[in-house]
Amino acid sequence: MADCESIAQVREHLRKCPSDQLQVFIADYSADERRGVQGLVKQAKKKMECLKREEARIEALMTFEKKAWETCQYVAGMDEVGRGPLAGPVVTAAVILPRGHRILGINDSKKLSASKREELYGQIMEEALAVGIGMNAPERIDQINILQATYEAMREAVGRLDPSPELLLNDAVMVPDLAVRQIPIIHGDAKSISIGAASIVAKVTRDRMMVDYETRYPGYGFAQNKGYGTADHIRALREMGPTPIHRRSFIGHFISLETTESMGSADFYEIH
Repeated sequence: MADCESIAQVREHLRKCPSDQLQVFIADYSADERRGVQGLVKQAKKKMECLKREEARIEALMTFEKKAWETCQYVAGMDEVGRGPLAGPVVTAAVILPRGHRILGINDSKKLSASKREELYGQIMEEALAVGIGMNAPERIDQINILQATYEAMREAVGRLDPSPELLLNDAVMVPDLAVRQIPIIHGDAKSISIGAASIVAKVTRDRMMVDYETRYPGYGFAQNKGYGTADHIRALREMGPTPIHRRSFIGHFISLETTESMGSADFYEIH
């Protein structure tokens, strides 16, 4: 600690201080009797406490993985998003994290803010051993029903993983016609770090698509409602009719499909 440091400089030091250096910051400034500096030391201690709680939460979130890693090198978590909306695709993701690898902040994607999901998405995509994404368009959902379309997208996501997983941890479901051993976990996105990572990847992928569809089909609020049946979305559907990304098998309760024609055919993302 430099004797001539101003409180503003100490504050900036804390702002830039990496999590693993907080203890050093506390040790460096604990003897500084200035009230402002002592306030910053208290902030650093609170950050340390929050960090320890988060580390403990993540350790608990790795319980299923730790057991699996005893016998498996590649363990994938898998989840889906978009089974319930009136519009847009169903999207699935499968994620293999390195053995013993922790990413602080991972949780059920529904419990995270959009900005936090985006931040974690980038970290997952950078640090995961493999990420596979699958999806099915509304036309396919209408053809084979949402459950079968979800299973199909899940098989696609697993097929895109390289290396291939030795074990799948799934959020509550057993996917038929997969050769890989599976363990379904109820509320798995809040109990498994791998499933939580998959839920974030699937959610961010689909949300980005729906934001893009808002520009193609304005007026339905896709950027906000992500295709779910909010009151404003249903009102727009009744006033303007369905778009190419609406699921015909989902919207019959709200409009008459016999007198409504599609606005064209939808273009869907190519997943790499």
